[in-house]
Amino acid sequence: MSANFKWLNKVRWDEHGLVPVIAQEVGSNDVLMFAWMNRDALARTVELGEAVYWSRSRKKLWRKGEESGHIQKVHEIRLDCDEDVVLLKVEQADRIACHTGRHSCFFQKFEGDSTDGVWQAVDPVLKNPESIYK
Repeated sequence: MSANFKWLNKVRWDEHGLVPVIAQEVGSNDVLMFAWMNRDALARTVELGEAVYWSRSRKKLWRKGEESGHIQKVHEIRLDCDEDVVLLKVEQADRIACHTGRHSCFFQKFEGDSTDGVWQAVDPVLKNPESIYK
């Protein structure tokens, strides 16, 4: 798909043609995940009404939930003041956004101080990832 829509030109894409994206849950306002989009991913997201991201490791478009079924229905798309970060307000299927089977990818909380701090998992696994990704 060649996404040449004028509205895409307003986004300040980085040197790799990507923009950072934050997915936030409608209602709770929980930050669910961070990902990247290219022009085609953002255009497909608008077209489908579901989140489509760019996988930097796989070098291809990735529709959220294509393997797990945990799709993100997009309710709103926003662009920040510098026009270089996209915010998706989404409805998260089965409340699981993270490949670890948790609600959010941000499940590790820093506890302690600068000399003796640790990252502690504070949110529960809602579904065993082995049962999601076979």
